[in-house]
Amino acid sequence: MKTEQNKNKGSFWGLVPLLTFLVLYIITGVTTHDFNSMPLMIGIFIASAVALMMHKKGEFDRTTFAQRVTKYCVGGGDDGLILMVIVFLLAGGFYGVTKGMHAVDAVTNLGLDILPVKLILPGLFIIGCIISFAMGTSMGTVAALMPIGVALATKLHGNMAMFCGTVIGSAMFGDNLSMISASVIAATRTQAVSMMEKFRTNFIMILPALIINLILLMLQPIDQGVRLTGNHSYDVLNLLPYILVIILSFTGMNVILVLTLGILTGIAIGVFHGDFSLVKSMTVVHNGMMSMEDMALIAILVGGLVALMDYLGGIDWIINLLTSKIKSTKGGEMAIATLVSLLDIITTNNTVSIITAGPLAKDIGEKFKIAPRRIASDLVTFSCAFNGLIPYGGQLLVAAGLGGISPMDIVPYSWYCLLMLVSSTCFILFSKRKKIEVKES
Repeated sequence: MKTEQNKNKGSFWGLVPLLTFLVLYIITGVTTHDFNSMPLMIGIFIASAVALMMHKKGEFDRTTFAQRVTKYCVGGGDDGLILMVIVFLLAGGFYGVTKGMHAVDAVTNLGLDILPVKLILPGLFIIGCIISFAMGTSMGTVAALMPIGVALATKLHGNMAMFCGTVIGSAMFGDNLSMISASVIAATRTQAVSMMEKFRTNFIMILPALIINLILLMLQPIDQGVRLTGNHSYDVLNLLPYILVIILSFTGMNVILVLTLGILTGIAIGVFHGDFSLVKSMTVVHNGMMSMEDMALIAILVGGLVALMDYLGGIDWIINLLTSKIKSTKGGEMAIATLVSLLDIITTNNTVSIITAGPLAKDIGEKFKIAPRRIASDLVTFSCAFNGLIPYGGQLLVAAGLGGISPMDIVPYSWYCLLMLVSSTCFILFSKRKKIEVKES
């Protein structure tokens, strides 16, 4: 715990690198009408370059450029960050294998096969929850399920925005809770807490939102006379990698071992079914890992950037700003929720916002004695909720494109994400904290 630094009010000067990134990102997005026009890695790289050129303000700084580079590398090479990178790559490899062996199709068809005819909307939401929890990615879930949602809305002459919002909400369910979600991995690694501890706390946090959302979807008038048709066949064996990963995760096994066993199981089934050869499986795993390459490199760059911002006094300044008028644990949690929410709204990437906010959130947690599992839950829940609500985010853009509507049309129907914010805020404000939670921190 950085007791001396917590007494220091820090310096706004230390936030200049982050502000440089945010200003560039916003200006580029507004002028091009596309918030994906400037890659996040380039933005973080520019911010890092600015930080490396800066000296401490208000005091004589003897550090050379080479010494600041060393500080940057030490921050980016933090053992927790490198572990996170390894897990990111394994999660990507698992996704690549399961996609190559058609496990994603199996999960989708399983859900459609058991979908109650009279409960199409809640059934679509439940299918999405299962897929997103198994895949650990909201974008992957939207890509896999949105075509089905669009087809259902068209066939039933339903509200396209409502069907899109239902899929978006279900995608965020898994992004928020899945053991192999990059967001969950980032949150648990930055707070040094087990996934199982985070899951138990997080599930209680969003349970009211889940129940209310299902009730609202059940009450929607849908053409009950139309039946779902088509080929919904699936091989139960293809479900095994997902089942294995979920079960092993709940046992508390190390995530690296869990993902490794999941990958090996997927390879064995894929080779058995002839989806790819044993030699080709290495390419399949590699391609999956490369899909997480940007995220892994961004995590390292952000680690270095945060280290320099800490050195320049920016971390202490923002902690002091967020907590100067806060005198309670609940206030500290709301500060963390506000921080990660703002970062997600600006960057449109929940994992990047968690990686950036994580170290600051940990310091705030130490100051106000907040349990790490609650911090991790706050980071993931609020960032995922806003990621399902910002109309310029990737998930809504993909859903709107497939549905042929405006992303703004979907926002009012992203009920689960809105309910997540309400439920999570109430959880922070009204839940009781046991003494053991204070000692954990």
